[in-house]
Amino acid sequence: MESYRRLSIQKDLAELCSWINNLEYFNTELDNFKIVEKQLLKDTTIALSIQAIRRKNILNMAALCKYEQELKAEYEYGKTDYDFSRAKVHELRRANYSKLLKDYQLFRSQFYTALKRLHRK
Repeated sequence: MESYRRLSIQKDLAELCSWINNLEYFNTELDNFKIVEKQLLKDTTIALSIQAIRRKNILNMAALCKYEQELKAEYEYGKTDYDFSRAKVHELRRANYSKLLKDYQLFRSQFYTALKRLHRK
């Protein structure tokens, strides 16, 4: 049972690491979007959207980092079985990440649509 618990936590940690890496990349990409918005688009709606998605990204990143610490502590010192309730907690984290991912994809689509409307003079 202990090996199953540790293996399950390792699986969750690996998936979590992937989520955190994606959020770090999103933050870098948002920096680039902000530069393009300031230099080319000059659209306050887009600027506010960048700010809003960045806030969501940072809040989600903080929650995931805290969750990572909890998982590492559980892996090292915990004795609680990996059961349905523990799996449900991870699924809720996955759902939050997926929602942010959808919001980010929607933002990117809006950003690129605004770029397409831009005409060269």
